Amino acid sequence: MTADTATRVREVAFAVPLLPGKTATDRDAMRSCWQGERADAYAAARTRAGITRESIWIQSTPAGDMAVVHIEAEDVDAAMREMGSSEDPFDRWFREHVLDVHGIDVAQPLPPLELVCDFRRE
Repeated sequence: MTADTATRVREVAFAVPLLPGKTATDRDAMRSCWQGERADAYAAARTRAGITRESIWIQSTPAGDMAVVHIEAEDVDAAMREMGSSEDPFDRWFREHVLDVHGIDVAQPLPPLELVCDFRRE
């Protein structure tokens, strides 16, 4: 393993708030990506970005609904940059969707994450 591959982030999980009234919009859009009319474009976009797994959950909290996202890739940082800069029509749609339901510009880097626990059973 080279020093470069040793320092690459290979998986990340984060939670992002859903804007008030946007939960159903997000649920419908993500289902269309997973099992609906956008499934092929979604799979192609994630493959282009080098993502091998992406899971998204919606969780209701006292502070409002949240999307909980888990991404696995050979290089998560590179995958996120690809999603934020690609001019593919699906990727442009996805960025607009995230801005609409979360108020987040995917073209901007994620704020730093702090890993505080990582149990793995070998």
